[in-house]
Amino acid sequence: MGQTDITISRRWPAWLNATLLLAVSFIGVAGLSFQARPDTEIVAVAFPVWWDSRQAVSAAASANAAIVRVTAVPSLLVVRPDGHEGLSRLQAAGAWFTIDPQAIAACFTKVI
Repeated sequence: MGQTDITISRRWPAWLNATLLLAVSFIGVAGLSFQARPDTEIVAVAFPVWWDSRQAVSAAASANAAIVRVTAVPSLLVVRPDGHEGLSRLQAAGAWFTIDPQAIAACFTKVI
């Protein structure tokens, strides 16, 4: 008998491609629909998730934003930016993105 070469190819399952496409499209649609408009006077601001509430409040204060409400997530604040350049100052202070606060109000309400 002769020697046979068996080649094992490792491929990921076909359903994984569909799952990744679904996840990416969901995040993309959510990001576009929750995005705050530039003329909005109150926005929810997401800072890095590893920041505690003290760091997030400090960053918002350094951007001259008035804090309207804190949420159950320490790195997510609802603020009133100061003037037309308020959103860009928040991003310079470390904010990842701004969200329409009406879109997330029910999800991140802090119960006392």
